[in-house]
This record gives sequence, structure tokens and C-alpha cells, in this order.
Amino acid sequence: MDNDLLIQARRLCKRVRSPAGELTILHDISFCIARSEGVAIVGASGSGKSTLLSLLAGLDTPTAGQVIFDGTDLSGLDEDGRAFVRRGRIGFVFQSFHLLPGLTALENVILPLELSAHPGARKLAAAELSAVGLGERLDHYPNQLSGGEQQRVAIARAFAIRPQVLFADEPTGNLDAETGDLIAELLFRLKDNHQTTLVLVTHDSALTKHCDRTLKLERGRLADGA
Repeated sequence: MDNDLLIQARRLCKRVRSPAGELTILHDISFCIARSEGVAIVGASGSGKSTLLSLLAGLDTPTAGQVIFDGTDLSGLDEDGRAFVRRGRIGFVFQSFHLLPGLTALENVILPLELSAHPGARKLAAAELSAVGLGERLDHYPNQLSGGEQQRVAIARAFAIRPQVLFADEPTGNLDAETGDLIAELLFRLKDNHQTTLVLVTHDSALTKHCDRTLKLERGRLADGA
């Protein structure tokens, strides 16, 4: 395998059963993503963007085709095997933040570090929150933070484990335009600082303009030239 490649999607198809019969969500999707590359996946609602992201991250399996992550065929692994590959190597940021409401900002960032037995988890978590401008908000709970602040906690949590790749699903979708622009700048600054591969689903031009490449889905297929 080319050592510069981190992710390879090979002829991915995803079909699901529905009351109306079998529904094909993704058709014959193939592309590669290089290490440290920033890739945006765009398309209309229902075009298969989030499904594709789930397949690339090993959260779901394709009906046909392969996802090769850093030389490992995720499609050939069971759920536990895919979880093992993800641990410490893949980070996530979601539209709805996914913070634990009963934990402080600091505790939300510490949690994945402790789960991976990371030494100095508290010190690293505090440093990551300071890096996203929340050094004075460590002890605040999610309901005491604005939407933009909650997303910054989620970004700090994702980067704290130093993932090889960060998957982001509409990371500015719940934010106003100004806050979304600030989150976009932060996300790509940290990506560049840590040389992290970033793959994101978005409708936000403030995010796509920072990416090295944009893949457009149309009715479950890659558009020509993507």
C-alpha cells in the first residue's frame, strides 16, 4: 500500500431494507484519502453523506466493497475488531456535540483519555481546553456553556487522543454563521498543528474552503470530477 494513503474506499455499496423494498443508499463509491489531507463530503440531504462517513469510520459495514484504513480492511472485521482499530486512532465531532451532561468540560475531555489509559490525562485535557480558548471554563457543565463553547469542548476531546483521522459530521450545523466561522478556523488550525487527516460532512462553505478536496455525492453516487 502507498504509505501516503490513510483511507481507501473500494467500490462501496450500501443497501438497506425498507417497507417499499430494498433501498440503495450508496452506489459503487471509490476514492482515497491521504495522510494529513482535509476532505469535505457535500451533497443534498439524502444523498448518502452521513452513511458514507459511517462506513469510512468503521461505525457501519458496507453491503459490498471495502474500506481500508491504514492497511487494515475494516470490512473484514466484526464490531469489536473495528472498535479496536478506532481506539486512539479515530476521533469524532458531531453536529449535536455529544457531551455528557453530568460531566464538566474537563471531565468530558478526560474521559476518552482515561479509557485509553493515557498517562497525565487531567493535565493533557486541561491543556487541550486551553488550546481551544476554554482554559477558564474547565469546571463548567455543558448546560452552562454556549453552543460554540460546547463544540469547542467536543473538538478538544477529539484532538486530545491525537487521532490519525478526525471525522466530523456537520460540525457547524447547530451554530450561527459567525460562531461557525470561528469553529471552522479552530478545527483547521488544530488539524494543521497535529497533522491530522480530517474528513467532514458539511453544507458550510466556511469549512469546504479550508479543505484540500471536495467530494460531491448525488443520489448515492460520486459526481463526475469528484
